[in-house]
Amino acid sequence: MKTFTLITLAALALSAFTFQKSKEVKHVVVFKYKETATAAQIEEVTAAFKALKNKIPGILTFEYGINNSPENLNKGFTHVYLLTFKDAAARDTYLPHPEHKKFGELLGRLGILDEPFVVDFEVAK
Repeated sequence: MKTFTLITLAALALSAFTFQKSKEVKHVVVFKYKETATAAQIEEVTAAFKALKNKIPGILTFEYGINNSPENLNKGFTHVYLLTFKDAAARDTYLPHPEHKKFGELLGRLGILDEPFVVDFEVAK
């Protein structure tokens, strides 16, 4: 019985160590578009950004919206894009990915982005 208990405890300890859940990473991107940007151009950017979820592995969710805070502290940043990655390794794969680079090329070609703001974080629990 002692041997069984020790083996069981060892197996549980090993599985807890081996199967630790990776922490999801939130990737927050906020764009300040130039005044000359049209609604159609912004929609093109949003659609291309959203499409990355199906082109790059490890992106769990893509959400977006337009600032509606009454505090008026957005400093001209209006469009928010939130990607959730499986883990930091997935985010690190996304950054240099060819499809992400194509998205950057689209932004450059359209010339409508005034400034981006980006932060990443793991959800603290």
